[in-house]
Amino acid sequence: MAMLYIRMSITMLVGLYASRVVLSTLGISDYGVYNVVGGMVAMLSFLNTGMTAASQRFISYELGRGSDRKLNRVFSTSVNIHVFIALIILFLAETVGLWFVNTQLNINLERIEAANWVYQFSIMTFMLSVLSVPYNSCIVAHEHIKVFAYIGILEMALKLVVVYLLVLFYFDKLILYAFLTLLVGVFIRICYGIYCSRNFEECKYHFIFDKKLFKEMFSFAGWSMVGSLGFAFKDQGLNIILNLFWGTAVNAARGVALQVSSLITTFSSNFSMALNPQITKQYAAGNAQESLALIYAGSRFTFFLLAIISVPFLINIDYVLKLWLGVVPEYTSIFLKLSLLVSLLYSLSGSVTVGIQATGNIKVFQIGICIMMLFEIPVAYILLRLGFPPYSAFYPGLVTNTIAIFFRFYLLKRMIPKCNFMYYTVHVLFRCLIIFGFSWMICEYIHNFFNETFLTMIVTSIIALCIMSITIWTWGMLGKERKLILAKVKKWLYGEKLY
Repeated sequence: MAMLYIRMSITMLVGLYASRVVLSTLGISDYGVYNVVGGMVAMLSFLNTGMTAASQRFISYELGRGSDRKLNRVFSTSVNIHVFIALIILFLAETVGLWFVNTQLNINLERIEAANWVYQFSIMTFMLSVLSVPYNSCIVAHEHIKVFAYIGILEMALKLVVVYLLVLFYFDKLILYAFLTLLVGVFIRICYGIYCSRNFEECKYHFIFDKKLFKEMFSFAGWSMVGSLGFAFKDQGLNIILNLFWGTAVNAARGVALQVSSLITTFSSNFSMALNPQITKQYAAGNAQESLALIYAGSRFTFFLLAIISVPFLINIDYVLKLWLGVVPEYTSIFLKLSLLVSLLYSLSGSVTVGIQATGNIKVFQIGICIMMLFEIPVAYILLRLGFPPYSAFYPGLVTNTIAIFFRFYLLKRMIPKCNFMYYTVHVLFRCLIIFGFSWMICEYIHNFFNETFLTMIVTSIIALCIMSITIWTWGMLGKERKLILAKVKKWLYGEKLY
């Protein structure tokens, strides 16, 4: 875990620096083009995300059962399915997607050629990510999480090289950036593949067509795709709607906001990445109560880890953006605030989703989530059509993510009757929201007594971290969790190895 947070820190610093240089080098308009065109390819991610969930679930499940013989069949079947998905994505991207980019998006005519190059490179980058899913799923299922840390640090180093080359060469910056991003993707995927082949026996691919397993995995993936479709179309649909009403400048603002939000969210996703396989393994081993305990704890700690870094950022957001970017695209600040709030709401039920997936009964769940997510698009369109400002497109997301929290747990209760809805509502949901709301209000109040300076940002951030830490320690943790942390600290102080 320590290496993951070192990776996270490096990722945030490099990501923030790279974003500033890329935005400055490309310009607001070209940066917006990159985000909206790349987003067209990302819209097809629902085809891949569903299979990602299936691969991780089935591999973790077989590890939990101790079934080594079936692992290779699961892996090989997963590879076959992902090759099929990659071909579907290529077909859709080169037909419907290509038509939409060239005829429907609001892009200046002189940048259409560059936009098409970006689109083709984005397709290739995305297909690489699709084909690497079975390998990454094995790493997560085996809980070799430190591999992500090491390779992630390497990836950040390569991105710094990309930034340097982007400034150094005088070739079309937008095309060059998309091409170099593709090269980094190729190299990183090769690294993951080599590691898996050398460390996991099941990652030796053999052409196997197990009809029953194929049907079982594809059925799980198919329903997962339904839910993923909602997220993908919601994210990129909002990007397109903003483009149609406000142009590429607003796309640039949203791109910056989502990138920063994604970097901050990494802080908590590292924890859930390590925890999620255990939820599935415990359920597969017949330990439903232990699996539920991990779900409750995972929901709280994922939220707290995200909140503890979000609050200092939220109270200093305008100064940080100005210090970081120099010229800040209009609406970036409010976009980022709303993105972080949506991420915080989602983090409350991420572990619940893993619990539902562990049962394998995901049909109703995925259909419901898809409907909720897609509902945001027409509401956002109506709001913008009525003349509301661009940030109003984020408001439906706050509502749907709140409803989705209760929907997810309701379904988990149906699948695992031992679930305690009152416990989750009071000790997870309400406790987390009250702690966050109280801490944010206090930090904002204190921040109002200071002028906007670099020293103010440092001081108020430290104060916010202290307030968040104290409130989480006092109200957010159970007694046994505090004792466990104190025991770990004592072991560390005395130089003993932590487990």
